[in-house]
Amino acid sequence: MKFGTKAIHAGVHPDPTTGAIMTPIYQTSTYVQEGVGNHKGYEYSRTQNPTRHALEKNIAAIENGKYGACFGSGLAAIDCIIKMLNPGDEVISTNDLYGGSYRIFKTIFEKYGIKFHFVNMQHPSEVEALVNAHTKLIWVETPTNPMMNIVDIVAMAAISKKAGAMLAVDNTFATPYLQNPLDLGADIVMHSVTKYFGGHSDVVMGALVTSNDDIASEMYRIQNSSGAVTAPMDSFLVLRGIKTLHLRMQRHCENGEKIAHFLKTHPKIDKVYWPGFVSHPNHDVAKKQMRGFGGMISFTLKGNQLEDALEIVKKVEIFALAESLGGVESLIGHPATMTHASIPKEVREQSGVVDSLIRLSVGVEDYEDLIEDLTKALA
Repeated sequence: MKFGTKAIHAGVHPDPTTGAIMTPIYQTSTYVQEGVGNHKGYEYSRTQNPTRHALEKNIAAIENGKYGACFGSGLAAIDCIIKMLNPGDEVISTNDLYGGSYRIFKTIFEKYGIKFHFVNMQHPSEVEALVNAHTKLIWVETPTNPMMNIVDIVAMAAISKKAGAMLAVDNTFATPYLQNPLDLGADIVMHSVTKYFGGHSDVVMGALVTSNDDIASEMYRIQNSSGAVTAPMDSFLVLRGIKTLHLRMQRHCENGEKIAHFLKTHPKIDKVYWPGFVSHPNHDVAKKQMRGFGGMISFTLKGNQLEDALEIVKKVEIFALAESLGGVESLIGHPATMTHASIPKEVREQSGVVDSLIRLSVGVEDYEDLIEDLTKALA
């Protein structure tokens, strides 16, 4: 079954009671049992809810995985993965990753005896140099947030398997429409469902997908025990959003390409970060493991002045100044003071998150209007 068909049909069935084609919102906390232990597969909605269950099966299917689990946010999904580790374990992660991921690693889990290493994963040798007997997880973002670096998932899978460690991939920017990490050797895939899956900036959610039976068992145990699950209404909204994921992603990619080439030739722009450029450091890897280059773009201004960047993000009219990404509407942000403000200045600048860096989430509007909006703001 091809992607678009799976996005619309996987995991969902007409309601057996009424024939409703859309999955009902099972807004219930508990379920009546005919007798002790005699029920229809549902006991309590923290453990399992039919609306969430349909969504979890749908997300697993479009990621070519066996098991899916949904959480109250992307960070709650990350929290679940790290809770699979023990004190003394070590994690190798990219030095260019979402600020919230860095924050939960450093300020929540490090004090429980888990050690985190941050390296340039564009060079697999730097990862190999850190692997030791305590390495239990390799954490990958690709494309990375916000520098749009590309990490070779196949290379990371080879390193993780040799080390006997799990490989987890944050696939939020690419989505399964463009990239399937499980097919490339990853053990577990994480999504901030808030972004492209939901697609309409009206829900906060996270998800994990795996095909490994043991990882799945731990994933569901932690999901139920910690209780950071998503609500039935939110599950319904994301099920609806995923039905148009393939259509939206195609437009995001088309618009992203137009905007990236416009920015590259603009006299006030210094650097443009988008993996579709042949000049991108890992463009060949992107071509190999992705089916398109997405709608996320970052760029810096000549002179690297904070004031100039802050002025531009305020001047736009169609692009909205806001955190998050992946909605149908175009968003603009300033990573150093917004999404990555929790990372110390000297650390974030080492990875390229400088004061003039601006990040775009290119929406599905008419690209001519988006280019005109940026032209006016840059003027």
